[in-house]
Amino acid sequence: MIRRIAHLDMDAFYASVELLRYPQLKGLPVVIGGGRRQPESRVLADIPVDEFPRLKNYVGRGVITTATYAARQFGVGSAMGLMKAAKLCPEAIMLPVDFDEYRRFSSLFKAQILTITPLMENRGIDEVYIDLTDVSGGQEQGGLLVAQVIQKAIFTATGLTCSIGVAPNKLLAKMASEFNKPNGISIVYQSDLETMIWPLPCRKINGIGPKTDEKLQTFGIYSIADLAARDLVWLMAHFGHSYGAWLYHAARGQDERPLVTTSEPVSLSRETTFGRDLHAVQDKAELGAIFTRLCEQVAADLQRKGYVGRTIGIKIKYDNFRSVTRDYTADEFTADAKTIRQWAGQCLKRVPLDRRIRLLGVRVGTLEKVNALANGVEQVQKNKLQKPAQAMNLLLFEDL
Repeated sequence: MIRRIAHLDMDAFYASVELLRYPQLKGLPVVIGGGRRQPESRVLADIPVDEFPRLKNYVGRGVITTATYAARQFGVGSAMGLMKAAKLCPEAIMLPVDFDEYRRFSSLFKAQILTITPLMENRGIDEVYIDLTDVSGGQEQGGLLVAQVIQKAIFTATGLTCSIGVAPNKLLAKMASEFNKPNGISIVYQSDLETMIWPLPCRKINGIGPKTDEKLQTFGIYSIADLAARDLVWLMAHFGHSYGAWLYHAARGQDERPLVTTSEPVSLSRETTFGRDLHAVQDKAELGAIFTRLCEQVAADLQRKGYVGRTIGIKIKYDNFRSVTRDYTADEFTADAKTIRQWAGQCLKRVPLDRRIRLLGVRVGTLEKVNALANGVEQVQKNKLQKPAQAMNLLLFEDL
């Protein structure tokens, strides 16, 4: 048996879900972002194209969640500021996000995969790893036939397309899924390393970020072939023992990681980017209300998912785009909004607040399942979950 691992990535997932609702927009440049969906009384498919808002009219500081392939041809992409994207593609149509609908379609396509193979690693709302090694037909043509079956099942159930890369391991499968987008299948064997993988730039390896890539280039390492030409000792000397060893093996397409079919979140967080930069003193009331709402949202997420946590953290991004974080680890677990608000407020007192603030976030980590806490702690936390959050818009930044 040759190990065959597939990486499945839904094609422009959010945008594709929206095009199911708005078929009149197919083939047009569309971006998703800039707000939440408002109720619409008309039949969505009947709304004239001319009535949709255009990116050129957007004013604000939102970012793009995703874009259709037609929009990407203009250089528009995920995480790009909407104002910047408006300069590249002013006539692009802008749609608000609808995460409830995206999660529903995510569950649908993953359910189809599980009817074909039970070994699936969830990597987010729109991508998964699948072990095809022991699946019937998984060895035929390198897994091509099973990949085709999965593609067809997903399209039949959802109307959405996906791209699949099949390779000996997760590292190569992730890269292969990008080779033939959209709605493509790419098969990679270990013997294809020199011809298909080595000519690619180092950034194509998942785990090599822009800073590492910049450092590699200072040594004349631009392609994966260049990286593979360096020996283990040299890489460990210049990039550290652990990461240097990983670079050595990654360049050779070596990855023994198993699929992780069950996982627990490390933390839950909420953050928001303001429409205008806010000042800790001049905008104290507005910041206080936003801060309280973020704490309430994190608490609601914890309660809905059945978790409690005891490490509370905050994140601030200033008007100069510099970010700082602070956290506090308490002795007891909580999912209570008022308690989270109180502890997060202590973190705020430990950061400079002399500059205007662009983004504010709240995080809860060191999570435990409520039903896993022993010795009566479980019941204490359940009681806390039932307490309503009241009068929490306290004196934020009161010491300034």
